Amino acid sequence: MIYLAQTDTTAGFLSKDLKELNSIKNRPLNQPCLICVSKFSALKELSRAPKKYKNLIRRTKKTTFIYPNSQAIRVVKDHPHAKLLDKLEWAYSTSANPHKKGFDIEFAMANADIIIDTKFTPAPASKIYKISKTNIKKIR
Repeated sequence: MIYLAQTDTTAGFLSKDLKELNSIKNRPLNQPCLICVSKFSALKELSRAPKKYKNLIRRTKKTTFIYPNSQAIRVVKDHPHAKLLDKLEWAYSTSANPHKKGFDIEFAMANADIIIDTKFTPAPASKIYKISKTNIKKIR
């Protein structure tokens, strides 16, 4: 099941099936994708945040963190997109555009099973930081 929704950052596809998302975007099927959650309790089930960065993770918005277990996870708070994530618990998320190309509403509508929103605005992607027990490194 592929959902098309206006995420907290840009128009995006959401699904529990990573391979289906990657095949729609014509990219390698095993390419990793970020995971969106709406609650910190769901984040705790997927990965463990180093104690040093817990406050930073709680305070930031529109930011994805790559955790020591190599999971890329973004917590979505105070956004309508969080309501969908409450129902799904978590979902893989990617921009609703062909691989390495710009946003195309026809492509997005044609490849989604369920369209959640009616208005879509392409926007910059989330910031990405890789964290370890001792270091933090900006990726994007």
